[in-house]
Amino acid sequence: MTTSRRVIGALSALAVAVTTMVAAAAGAQAVGPDRLPLTITNSSGRSEAVYVYVLGTNLSTGRLGYVNAAGTFTAWPAGSNPPSAAPDVAIAGPGNGGSTTVQVPRGISGRVYFSLGQKLKFFLTPDGLVQPAPWASGDANHQILFDWSEFTYNDAGLWLNSSQVDMFAVPHTVTVTGAQGTRRTGDLVANGRENTINQIAAQPGWGNTVVRRSDGTVLRVLAPGKAAGAGLFSTTYLDPYIASAWNAYTGKTLTVVPFGDQPNLKYFGRTSGTTMRFTNAAGQQVASFNRPSSADVWGCDGALHAPNDQVVGPIARTLCAALNRGTLGTVDTQPSTDASAFYKSNPTNQYARIVHANMADGKAYAFAFDDVGAFESLVHDGSPSAAGLIIQPFTGGGTTNPPPTGTGVALVNANGMCLDNSAQSTANGNKIQIWGCNGTVAQKWTFVEAGTTLRVQGKCLDIAGGGTANGTKVQLYDCNGTGAQVWIPRNGGYYNPQSNRCLDNPGHSTTPGTQAHIWDCNGADAQRWRLG
Repeated sequence: MTTSRRVIGALSALAVAVTTMVAAAAGAQAVGPDRLPLTITNSSGRSEAVYVYVLGTNLSTGRLGYVNAAGTFTAWPAGSNPPSAAPDVAIAGPGNGGSTTVQVPRGISGRVYFSLGQKLKFFLTPDGLVQPAPWASGDANHQILFDWSEFTYNDAGLWLNSSQVDMFAVPHTVTVTGAQGTRRTGDLVANGRENTINQIAAQPGWGNTVVRRSDGTVLRVLAPGKAAGAGLFSTTYLDPYIASAWNAYTGKTLTVVPFGDQPNLKYFGRTSGTTMRFTNAAGQQVASFNRPSSADVWGCDGALHAPNDQVVGPIARTLCAALNRGTLGTVDTQPSTDASAFYKSNPTNQYARIVHANMADGKAYAFAFDDVGAFESLVHDGSPSAAGLIIQPFTGGGTTNPPPTGTGVALVNANGMCLDNSAQSTANGNKIQIWGCNGTVAQKWTFVEAGTTLRVQGKCLDIAGGGTANGTKVQLYDCNGTGAQVWIPRNGGYYNPQSNRCLDNPGHSTTPGTQAHIWDCNGADAQRWRLG
């Protein structure tokens, strides 16, 4: 999702296009309430007043507007040129340690803005609402500490994501609750905000991307595209890597498999001069791309513009993700989902690398198409009952795990099979296996003990004998606080620090009864688990 200083309708249209495609595929079998409660919790540790804004597009009428605390949508009045000040539609937010609940009407797509200390300043043109652009020193909101999350709530459910596409500013977690418990993402590791700021500032050439207020408060760290546009970062930073990666395919073929559920649909790219051309399996040319600039890669635009189609757009998205992650040129089948290979290029997207590294589950929206390969910080539920946004501590804080709560949820492998406690037995040493998803108690997993243990039927997922070797089986066992029972979400999988290995489905098996084990973390589908 790219953003810039333009009317919010442009963003909302993109959000609708993305989420309605998902909705159409899933089907609207269940519907959330007409008014979905969204609870904003302030755990920042800061004393400033908080202001909340729910802004977006009414999906039925296409009108741009705002929502009050009770969930009533009101269209914006007409704007002017030059832009006129928008009405003050701030909702009083929670003080430190408190919570405020607002109602979100079904049928809207937009943003939840939240600011600390000062109200945001919005403006209207004849085309709609002008978004804040704090990366520009002359913007009215430049000196205000604020951030936002993006959402769509329609008859197919809620999509809610934190966003670092433009900047990293106010750390926040997003949650959605449905029949299978609560899903959440966006939690930072301990001292995650300070880590992110300090680590980016320490990278050669990146120091000016950190924006401070006169009182010393770090307002935001700008994403490289925004920083370059503001004259705070090199406009050609990534060019040497882009040229090398592009030229790599003058002598070999790049294979793009843009849809995970269509592994046989492939496109083949070769470079001639500065143009990369793609053909389909029949040898027909279907797309071509000129070598992009650094700005094109940061924004996933320009030479990498991705139209909303089924061929050029998906290839462009894949190329942009690969260039941001530094895998194009070395990984010849894209998209790559091996996170251990990301950000190894020189130069590389240090902003995205560091933001992801400081997320407890490794997920973030650090560039426009960070959702390629499902590395984005997104929660979704087809029939939500509530949602949440938690402003995290600015110092300290952090979590080792964003825990699903409630009655437990399925852990679904990338092949669609579930992690299962064999025969629902609670005997110590019982086999933890791969099985068809069936919704039984043997597949209802929860996190407890500060989110470090995975439990089913009151007992813990355990590495047999505390083993650390590849292939050591996992089992059910009394919870005992040992390192054999610590599991931390990382890059779509579950990592055990004691063994330095990941929960793995042997051979990506689809054979019911295959016992799960641990293996070197490699980001492969055998190690990717989603909350079902």
